[in-house]
Amino acid sequence: MAQFFSVHPDNPQSRLLKQAVTLLNQGGILAVPTDSSYALVCHLDDKAAADQLRRVRGMDDKHHLTLLCRDLSELANYAKVDNRQFRLIKQATPGAFTFILEATKEVPRRVSHPQRKTIGLRVPAHRVLQALLVLHGAPLLATTLIMPGQQDPLNDPQDIREQLEHQIAGVIDAGACALEPTTVVDLCGAEPEVIRQGQGDIALLGLCA
Repeated sequence: MAQFFSVHPDNPQSRLLKQAVTLLNQGGILAVPTDSSYALVCHLDDKAAADQLRRVRGMDDKHHLTLLCRDLSELANYAKVDNRQFRLIKQATPGAFTFILEATKEVPRRVSHPQRKTIGLRVPAHRVLQALLVLHGAPLLATTLIMPGQQDPLNDPQDIREQLEHQIAGVIDAGACALEPTTVVDLCGAEPEVIRQGQGDIALLGLCA
């Protein structure tokens, strides 16, 4: 049964987050709040956890997963970022943007896109998630918490617990999230391409809708 951690949204209790990190290190999947919606996360280097994360979401290996990073310097360890891309990302980081970039060798091939060798990367602004990332000490593999056959993500921690209590290790409850997905920008081409317009304002990137 999933453990339930009720934390303050602005000043999360480190004691509870450390317990959540222990679950991650043991191969567990967590439901966590972000600055867009709730997401499922697991340890990047745990194949079994990544496979379970895909099963819960009901998606195949062609669906882009996202790495949640603490900051831009960490992001640059997991993606090939040139000066143009770095300047663009810096303008909107941290925030509700996911950037599609070419993965470095630090990213296991099994979690990058099988044909393009790309990965989604994001530096979230949510205080609870940032605190979790700091305590974890490494990026987390993530995907939006949308159940198979549904269009919208789950947003109520109690609902998440009831629906997934036998499939995930824990739920971090910091209240409801914004319920609007991140803006996804593909930076692998000659020009940035907005794949999905979400909460992130593309004007921050100097782009037009």
